[in-house]
Amino acid sequence: MAKDLAYYRQLNYPFQVRPDVDDGGFIVEFPDLRYCVGTGDTIDEAIADAMTAKEEWIKAALEANIPVPEPGQQEEYNGRITLRIPKSLHKMVVEAAKREGVSANQFLSHLISMGMGRKYL
Repeated sequence: MAKDLAYYRQLNYPFQVRPDVDDGGFIVEFPDLRYCVGTGDTIDEAIADAMTAKEEWIKAALEANIPVPEPGQQEEYNGRITLRIPKSLHKMVVEAAKREGVSANQFLSHLISMGMGRKYL
């Protein structure tokens, strides 16, 4: 059976809702559909926008002959962690990263790897 838009519509893709700390409102992301997001001033608006984005994402992938992942096919470890920290700590991390000439992500990754190395080596 060919997997068409109707097939993917009936699948239950899990999504994550988070506050949009930059612009206010909310962001909805589908972990299984990379870069497929919806936004809105309320959670309901963000979910509705995300459902429209999901359908358009799948349509575009099918038209371009790009494989559409099914729910749960994403690797368990994708290298991405969302972390909330106090503003003061965020400022310290960004300033230290600037002094080192790297991004905040690179700096935090380095610190974590150093800490993990001390514990497990």
